[in-house]
Amino acid sequence: MTSTTPANLTGQPLPATVGGVAGAPSASRAAALAARATGGADNAPVQMTAPFTGQPITSLPQADDAEVRAAFASARDAQREWAALPATRRQQFLMRLHDLVLARQAEVLDLVQVEAGKARIDAFDEVSATVLVAAYYGKHSAKILSPRRAPGVIPVLTRAGELRHPKGVVGIISPWNYPLALTAMDVFPALAAGNAVVQKPDNQTALSALWLQELAEEAGLPSGLWRIVLGRGSRIGDALLEECDYLCFTGSTPTGKDLAGRIAQRLTSYSLELGGKNPMIVLPDADIAKTAAGAVTACFSSAGQLCVSVERIYVHDSIREEFTREFVARTAAVRLGGALDYHAGMGSLTSTSQLETVTAHVEDARAKGARVLTGGRPRPDLGPLFYEPTVLTDVRPGMTPFASETFGPVVSIYGFSDITDAIERANDTPFGLNASVWTRNGRAGWEVGARLKAGTVNVNEGYAATFGTVGVPMGGMKESGAGRRNGSEGLLKYTEPQSIALQRGLALRPPKGVPGSLWARFMTLSMKLLRHLPGR
Repeated sequence: MTSTTPANLTGQPLPATVGGVAGAPSASRAAALAARATGGADNAPVQMTAPFTGQPITSLPQADDAEVRAAFASARDAQREWAALPATRRQQFLMRLHDLVLARQAEVLDLVQVEAGKARIDAFDEVSATVLVAAYYGKHSAKILSPRRAPGVIPVLTRAGELRHPKGVVGIISPWNYPLALTAMDVFPALAAGNAVVQKPDNQTALSALWLQELAEEAGLPSGLWRIVLGRGSRIGDALLEECDYLCFTGSTPTGKDLAGRIAQRLTSYSLELGGKNPMIVLPDADIAKTAAGAVTACFSSAGQLCVSVERIYVHDSIREEFTREFVARTAAVRLGGALDYHAGMGSLTSTSQLETVTAHVEDARAKGARVLTGGRPRPDLGPLFYEPTVLTDVRPGMTPFASETFGPVVSIYGFSDITDAIERANDTPFGLNASVWTRNGRAGWEVGARLKAGTVNVNEGYAATFGTVGVPMGGMKESGAGRRNGSEGLLKYTEPQSIALQRGLALRPPKGVPGSLWARFMTLSMKLLRHLPGR
């Protein structure tokens, strides 16, 4: 008897819905998305499972070295025609994609939840970020990329300007924790600048990136311009590093350091967003109820698996007890769940390794004398990777969560009496990605924020104010990364600047018969006069 059940890449029947999650997209739809990725029949596929249930999502084709290099070659061919289009034409594509994402968000919300284990409100954050990025570069990229005039060395006689050329083919290595948003934030400006893209998303959350790629082609992106390859870094990493004209990586600091050292051997540019141990400072005049509510979002969105989420809270001693009581109560009230709806406040962790890390950090702190004010335990009754949002206090040096990034729903509370001391403690970390300041005095919050060594600082918000303001750069100081995404910097990093100057009339060397000493005196006088001209 012939089965009519769709088959995955191993030939085995697929369940009716992916991951065994009620209401999830069909298995055949997941398989169709997976088939968009570059990979050959000779390579064993990898089966991914849903964090909510531990059940299969789909099997993903895995590329090998030769297939990745072929993807770069075909993308390079497609890039030439794309780069020749006016930047305004590329903007139009992004605006069409913006509209499609909003209109079709229901399916990708399901995919993000099933793949990453997020609550639906956190999945919606990804949709929001995606369309905000599309809109920003869909409106502003042509202007940012336009030729720029510059004052010539000799007024009137020297005409100078700056052009921006695309790098070529950008290699993008995307993480598992924000599969839709970080794909958009890196891929969209690369395409807007006239590049092609070869992206390697994490296997665990590859379907979200493949879904966005499918919509991009529906919005008018030429086929082959954005290629997606799947595979372990140990197998295809060399090809990615050796073939790309620019590398964009989001992930751990140790891996980022290794990639930076290797790509530098080719004198190829790169940008990195790496780890963080993000602080939050609560000043004595802060609104306690609003601050506690904001802290819940800042610490536990996406189960704390967000590069910019808060892991350390410094509260002024005068309000520490009251704030802690309010924050703990709100944290304990967070509803956990894995349904594809908006009822849960927090979902699950994404992988077994993340659950092991979170558990190890909490247990190490507990064993060494820290107190667990709420949470502090896994919830296998809800699903294999659920862990309660956890608040710790009395965390000291030598305890793992004191200085190491947990990347999970765990936060430690500390007191302070002097703001300078709080700032120094907040800065006492090798990381510098994001920070947060809470106060009723906006000017004071801005001044404290300016003293924090972090690439983004939010006042009376955890991370969303800077994360959602696409017109400003986002990235890390110190070991939290190099380069920036978003804003003009997030676009121009994907370009090569070229200076062109046209010289008329007077040469920049002494005319025939004029002594060098006389020429030097003339030029000295000229430069004294030029310094007073505006724009120089």
